[in-house]
Amino acid sequence: MKIFLDDTEIKQNLYPFTATRHTADIRIGILTIREKWAFMLSQFPNTINLTSITNEEDKMVISLEANIIPSIEWLKGCINKLNKNDNIEFGETDLVKRLNHPWEIFQFNDWALRKDFELITAGRISQPIPSTNKVISGENIFLEKGADVQHSILNASAGPIYIGKNAEVMEGCMIRGPFALCEGAVLKMGSKIYGATTIGPYSNAAGEIKNSVIFGFSNKAHDGYLGDSVIGEWCNLGAGTTNSNLKNTAGEVKVWSNVDNDYLPVGLKCGLLMGDYSRSAINTSFNTGTVVGVCCNIYDTYFPPKFVTNFTWGKERYTFDKIVKDINNWKELKGKNLSSQEIEILKHLYTQS
Repeated sequence: MKIFLDDTEIKQNLYPFTATRHTADIRIGILTIREKWAFMLSQFPNTINLTSITNEEDKMVISLEANIIPSIEWLKGCINKLNKNDNIEFGETDLVKRLNHPWEIFQFNDWALRKDFELITAGRISQPIPSTNKVISGENIFLEKGADVQHSILNASAGPIYIGKNAEVMEGCMIRGPFALCEGAVLKMGSKIYGATTIGPYSNAAGEIKNSVIFGFSNKAHDGYLGDSVIGEWCNLGAGTTNSNLKNTAGEVKVWSNVDNDYLPVGLKCGLLMGDYSRSAINTSFNTGTVVGVCCNIYDTYFPPKFVTNFTWGKERYTFDKIVKDINNWKELKGKNLSSQEIEILKHLYTQS
């Protein structure tokens, strides 16, 4: 039996993060949704696997919505039904979540971090925590091979702390869990981190960060506040970039929805939702609940609009040739290149925008 993660129904609801990726490739907690499924299913060998190909006539394939965020406890409870291709009910429970809106990535991140930490570290022993650090609740801290953490404060009393393979926490950092620094990521000197925060693979982070998710290969490498926010891949926040996450009136925050073509209420707190390949100039200030699309270059002496459309360059439209050139420049800084598949995705999105 195989599971196909279908995002045809939900994809548009999770803009801007699904404009350039499958819903299952959204990172929440430590792993992406697809990685969670693969890791969990590997614990049931010769039972169920993931597949990227399906058709309606294939009776050996179960089609599930890609916005389902599973936990190992939930999967254990329904594995027999999945094997029999029986219907599964998804009621409100602490064992499984549905990602229906982009702001729920940071709203569910506390839950997802705790579930992923339990999943990844079960039955394993952490690398030793260097003695130069001040450690609180060390039993809730896990360092992978090659992780380098020195002269910092690690407080895991409120939630677990996970430091990925070859990740680095520079001296003077203050970290309060739940927190994940994924493989190859760097937390720069003197950073102040509040849970529930995820720094994705090969990203650089600094300053003050709270309840935010930064996807892979992005940079928030200088001072400035990032709170209740989600930053896509290959983004760069210039020095001093800061977002508001709470209105001055302490009233309800509304965020732009591409599906509803309107602003929707999301609760009392929401910061910045930024799509892949977007960047901000130094000292940029983002209003509460700002949505920035894919491949935007934000610079101005005033607050940017609360909704910035794809391929915006200041107040103009980015030319496609320059898009490809600039993204390649950023990728080369981390030893990568823009693939032909990525170019095709961007070209399709550009013609549709």
